[in-house]
Amino acid sequence: MSAVMSAGTSKEPVAVVGIGQTKHVAARRDVSLAGLVREAARRALEDAELTWADVDAVVIGKAPDFFEGVMMPELYLADALGAVGKPLLRVHTAGSVGGSTALVAANLVAARVHGTVLTVAFEKQSESNAMWGLSLPVPFTQPLLAGAGGFFAPHVRAYMRRTGAPDTVGSLVAYKDRLNALKNPYAHLHEEDLTLEKVRASPMLWDPIRYSETCPSSDGACAMVLTGREGAARAPAPPAWVHGGAMRSEPTLFAGKDAVSPRAGRDCAADVYGQAGIGDPRREIDAVEMYVPFSWYEPMWLENLGFAEEGEGWKLTESGATALDGDLPVNPSGGVLSTNPIGASGMLRFAEAALQVRGRAGDHQVPGARKALGHAYGGGSQFFAMWLVGAAPPAS
Repeated sequence: MSAVMSAGTSKEPVAVVGIGQTKHVAARRDVSLAGLVREAARRALEDAELTWADVDAVVIGKAPDFFEGVMMPELYLADALGAVGKPLLRVHTAGSVGGSTALVAANLVAARVHGTVLTVAFEKQSESNAMWGLSLPVPFTQPLLAGAGGFFAPHVRAYMRRTGAPDTVGSLVAYKDRLNALKNPYAHLHEEDLTLEKVRASPMLWDPIRYSETCPSSDGACAMVLTGREGAARAPAPPAWVHGGAMRSEPTLFAGKDAVSPRAGRDCAADVYGQAGIGDPRREIDAVEMYVPFSWYEPMWLENLGFAEEGEGWKLTESGATALDGDLPVNPSGGVLSTNPIGASGMLRFAEAALQVRGRAGDHQVPGARKALGHAYGGGSQFFAMWLVGAAPPAS
């Protein structure tokens, strides 16, 4: 897929003026899907000091319908989202859908199709069984998979062989992200007594991925309000400005596919950096919200996204550079390893990046963050969505 926000002087600058999310938990028994999405949407509108009447269109996204067994939920969510009589679009790109949904919404504003757009992504995994929903047979392979971890573990092993990374790196990432989650009141997992030793001693699920190195199953939703220059001028607080955004995709399986560092991910990052004028992402980006459902994907994506040379990602992680107090904080919010409502996980990465440059990330704020990257991937490492946001408007 080509870039969705390529450079051009005629595009409207896009600002994030409102962000809302639910408290993410294993099961929200107190609300329906409609109640869940409305909670996040209402909080985003309150953050922007807008009402439902101010919204021109709604863009929603979630993972496959069979997760909850509710087909085309967008049809009955229109009322809950104030979208009756207004355009409502549904986006689906597997696990990256939250990011893709935000990009579609941003493009509607950038193209001046709509002035103010509400975008929402969600999942209610307590009403599904994603573990077995993700255990679909892969063509030409023995049916031995159980959940997404069974699919991705061989890619992690390939990364370890390719780079010589020690088997301790995954535990370092998991411990870091769970510590960060303790500073995020919306995060699902708050493991107050977690130690690095406990992570390393947790059961092996899919060699080399241990139980504590995997993401949880969460109920939750995330919403953002996107608008143009005039809307940003009326915002009650400094917005986050979209400096670049792109989507890329590639087949799940094809001859020559690099499952360790997919071409689509590299191309997507390069496109975003080109739009945003980023020449050295390691030095110019202050915070990264990266889609890491299994801890080993932090060093893998550090290389894929151009923050580290090939074979060097694990060294960056091991050095402590990606810690909250490091020079390249990755997942200050706790990331997907701490919160995973699948359909919303990508949008949470985008929203948390926006919170950082707005200076509104609370206890997990990166001091002085001016530019932040939001990253999402989905499917068999085949769908990618990214945006880079800044505290100042993009150069015209």
